[in-house]
Amino acid sequence: MKDALRKLCRPVLAFFEKGEPAASYRPSHRTILLAAATLFLILFGVSLFFALAAGQLGAVVPVVVFFVVSVVSLIVATLGSDTAVARIWGLK
Repeated sequence: MKDALRKLCRPVLAFFEKGEPAASYRPSHRTILLAAATLFLILFGVSLFFALAAGQLGAVVPVVVFFVVSVVSLIVATLGSDTAVARIWGLK
């Protein structure tokens, strides 16, 4: 199952997994990334609720941004290699 999901998410993972292997990766980085993804997912839900309540087209921008950030973070945290997790944090 994980291999099938990795193939499906290959465009996102390829961006973060290219380059040299991570030297400064720690398992806590993956945990923090997963927590940040969860927080962005909550922000997505809250902003979607208020966007629908307001009925404004401009309210869609934060909804899309929070959704994209949360999905990319979830993909990298759950399916990405140690290199991908280190690269999303900007570590070398």
